Amino acid sequence: MKKGFFTIMAAQFFSSLADNALFVAAVELLKTGGAAEWQRAALVPMFALFYVVLAPFVGAFADALPKGRVMFLSNAIKVVGCLMMLAGVHPLMAYAVVGLGAAAYSPAKYGILTELLPPSQLVKANGWIEGLTIMSIIMGVVLGGQLMGQVVSPVLLSFDFPFINTGVDTPPEAAIATLVILYVLAAAFNLRIPRTETPLQEFPSHPWTLVQDFLACNRRLWQDKLGQISLATTTLFWGVSGNLRYIVLAWAAVALGYDTTEASSLVGVVAVGTAIGAVVASMKMRLDAATKVIPLGISMGILVLGMNWLRDVHWAIPFLILLGGLSGFLVVPMNALLQHRGHNLMGAGRSIAVQNFNEQACILALGFLYSGCTKAGLSAYGAITAFGLTVAGFMYLIKLWHQRNLRQHSDEVEQLLAIARSDSHHH
Repeated sequence: MKKGFFTIMAAQFFSSLADNALFVAAVELLKTGGAAEWQRAALVPMFALFYVVLAPFVGAFADALPKGRVMFLSNAIKVVGCLMMLAGVHPLMAYAVVGLGAAAYSPAKYGILTELLPPSQLVKANGWIEGLTIMSIIMGVVLGGQLMGQVVSPVLLSFDFPFINTGVDTPPEAAIATLVILYVLAAAFNLRIPRTETPLQEFPSHPWTLVQDFLACNRRLWQDKLGQISLATTTLFWGVSGNLRYIVLAWAAVALGYDTTEASSLVGVVAVGTAIGAVVASMKMRLDAATKVIPLGISMGILVLGMNWLRDVHWAIPFLILLGGLSGFLVVPMNALLQHRGHNLMGAGRSIAVQNFNEQACILALGFLYSGCTKAGLSAYGAITAFGLTVAGFMYLIKLWHQRNLRQHSDEVEQLLAIARSDSHHH
């Protein structure tokens, strides 16, 4: 692997670590500020907001500047979001700004890999990035909890700067102030990312052309007989796992009586399961067999319902690992199939933009649904039930959809699977 690759990895790790710790700190900031439960649930869709709104533009923006500089600017935007939180701007607004930084970061992060590495190393590099991202999620969520715990928090709050009133007086504020340092560290790595030979593409003078191009790509992927199944599955999967982070926090508070610090470690447990499932899938699954995992999605939805009966952490941990494991096993082959179809239909960058748009739109929709139900007085248990049934129901519909494709368009689907088969043998 080239030298620049590890710089990208380091930048990615610190940025993602801070993102995930910040989520936990923002939940606690709202909680200590006396905000309603639905506002805490709304953090998830607020983060997704700019991903959806800016989807047609971020790819072109990432291609118009050196990727390292785009990543640097993105981290700077995240720092601004943190400082807004500390300055007393409503956490939901400030968190949306952090989401803006994340939305701009994503295409640059994946795009620079294709510029830096030969195709033969891409799968390996993606594996590295995914593995590291999952690690940073686990460590980030736990770090966020620990920064506000009884051990670390008093130490952070005891720092006193002469002549400056920092205005940092509570554990969540101290945690957020600490995370600014991580973002600055990530930004420092961004500045060391080598400039690749790839020529920059001018940002179009008529942004509307980007919107039309994006909508055309989105339509093309949804019309593809295999693309639509994998896109529907991954969209639902990310919509669910994006919100599951918060649901696990809410559930641990009710079922186990945990505070944010203790509950955050359980979110880490789900991520451990996801990592295990992802690794097993990447060793066992072939591209052309990806659609065989659809029934797992249905069982995943039914499994979520089981959380309603868990009252003991000794049962909860293996249960959450299993839940994460199923989701990891489900998403890896589906993601690979989607990237393969997207790459063949419109090129990697655009297909990632389409994928991001759909996944984040699902996080947005499910998040607002969950936040709305909470506002209407639905308990954590009721929300979990609604969530599990939604997943199982939608996955069942996707299964019927795929079976209908196999019946009505069998030649086309067979042909696409044959391409996938030959592609997976070449790599």
